[in-house]
Amino acid sequence: MNAEIIAVGSELLTPVRIDTNSLFITERLNEIGIDVLAKTIVGDDRATLHAVLMQALARSDLVITTGGLGPTDDDITRDVAAAVLSVPVDINERIVQRIRARFESRGLRMPEINVRQAHVPRGATLLDNPNGTAPGLWMEHGRSVLVLLPGPPREMQSMFDAVVRERLQPMAGSRRLYRRTLRVTGRTESHTEEAVRSAYARWAQGAVPISTTILAALGQIELHLTAQSPDAESARLALDRATADTRQLLGIDLYSTDGRTLEQVVGDLLRENHQRIAIAESCTGGLLASRLTDVPGSSDYMERGVVAYSDVAKVEWLGVAEDMIAAHGAVSEPVAIAMARGIRDRTNVDVGVGVTGIAGPGGGSERKPVGTVVVAVTRRGANPDVRVRTFRFLGERMLVKSQATQAALDIVRRWLLETR
Repeated sequence: MNAEIIAVGSELLTPVRIDTNSLFITERLNEIGIDVLAKTIVGDDRATLHAVLMQALARSDLVITTGGLGPTDDDITRDVAAAVLSVPVDINERIVQRIRARFESRGLRMPEINVRQAHVPRGATLLDNPNGTAPGLWMEHGRSVLVLLPGPPREMQSMFDAVVRERLQPMAGSRRLYRRTLRVTGRTESHTEEAVRSAYARWAQGAVPISTTILAALGQIELHLTAQSPDAESARLALDRATADTRQLLGIDLYSTDGRTLEQVVGDLLRENHQRIAIAESCTGGLLASRLTDVPGSSDYMERGVVAYSDVAKVEWLGVAEDMIAAHGAVSEPVAIAMARGIRDRTNVDVGVGVTGIAGPGGGSERKPVGTVVVAVTRRGANPDVRVRTFRFLGERMLVKSQATQAALDIVRRWLLETR
């Protein structure tokens, strides 16, 4: 069974409101084995919604809408759905009385416009809404099912879990969808695809078919593997085999197979090695330390972080030599190394990290353009005791800072893995 979701509301087409309902519904549908093929956001325009609904019902087994069931003139979903199905709309007096009683229980008079919420396309099944005034609606059209749900998440989510899910479960069949996310760093999207695509056909033709989606995220690539099977254990084994194939193809660039973030992976490696880390940051302004400490239990390995933003701070707090900054500039490999060693020695930790760069939009030069970032990592007792790399990141200020933290964490990860 496949599904399509339509989120209705002009506010969802603006930057101030995000469609979170579709994410919730997708997750719930996937859990019972229904694959979502399309999602659409439609404003409060009758002609557009009519066309989108017609197309969705023609190509999908299940169509779920959210929003547009309120009492105002721009709440159009009920009326448009009735028009698409070519059925009249009746007023359900039981709903009117329930809405009126809800208002009266709060000492209020029900506005007459709320009668709109009692408009029911003929033949529709009512879905109870204990958290609001608008009931949901279940309608069947040929081979397709159309479900209208309210827009407020508090109402929609409880209605789906309490009523809709149990109605859909028998229709979904025995097959379920099982997903696994693999995270990769150190490769571009195209290089990752080039390395792994030879396995796609084998996975898709297996006893438990696996489909693959590749996604470029900030500083990393994600491979989303989806297995279809009536049996959870068979799906797990198939995903395990696909994960093992990917690890063989990508090697150390594959850093997470179990949903962990890069900062979680680095933290776990530090904990396993019984090592502590300290951070000296300039252009990232504490973002690297923030990522590490976002992980619960990070006090096991995180000692401290210093934002040495000015040259004076680098000299006074980290012991970077003034003549070094004068000779090489604050954004240079010698200074990044000195920052890493300075924070390591002053805190007596095992791993020190120094990050310095030009996040922009100003401050760059022809030799050191905006996006130039230098990361140095030093480890006590290693020979040599430091690794350093200069990067050229693209994007606006926040993107440069985020990519710099990803790069720094990855250098630490790779070095810890080598000496595991």
